Amino acid sequence: MIDQTTLITYLAVLLGFVFIPGPAVLLTLARASSGGTRVGIATGLGIAVGDIIHTAMVVLGLSAVILASAFLFNLVKYLGAAYLIYLGIRAILERPHDPHLSAAPRMTPARALRQAILAEVLNPKSAMFFLAFLPQFVNPANGAVALQLTILGVLFVALGLLSTVVVAVSAGSVGSFLRRNPGIFRWQGKFTGTIFCALGVRLALQEK
Repeated sequence: MIDQTTLITYLAVLLGFVFIPGPAVLLTLARASSGGTRVGIATGLGIAVGDIIHTAMVVLGLSAVILASAFLFNLVKYLGAAYLIYLGIRAILERPHDPHLSAAPRMTPARALRQAILAEVLNPKSAMFFLAFLPQFVNPANGAVALQLTILGVLFVALGLLSTVVVAVSAGSVGSFLRRNPGIFRWQGKFTGTIFCALGVRLALQEK
């Protein structure tokens, strides 16, 4: 199993990492500000599920296969980028509904969950991160390497989910204020869409 010193070091690194604004935080922020706290939390859950899948891929060796193939890496990367840009363009072009006619946002938590899972799974940079980061804290001498990787991955997912929930709750409150102000509300879709498009372009331009 993982020794105590390694585990404490790993958790310290994670605490600093998960609360730094990155793609996961920005996606959650965009969804929560436009759709509310529940939609934001669902987005965070979707990202967490995607990261669990990436952890499983590392344990099973699938991530190494994808990263070793330039074709597979670029295929996944461009699919992920295209999906994010597609979501962004839809959000920008979508005609905002009148917040006074209905208190329910168009984006449902279930839909946000599905979109977040797909966006995270189609991000080869996440696969690369898990493949490069987790093994640094694995000691083969402690045995059960697969179990060590699983524990490290689950801890990462748990702390990452905590950070996105904090962002969702905070941004959801701001979003409620914005929805009560029609003049600002009209720009929410453009704000959300711009973030998604920017993340898509950033993903497309990244190299290994």
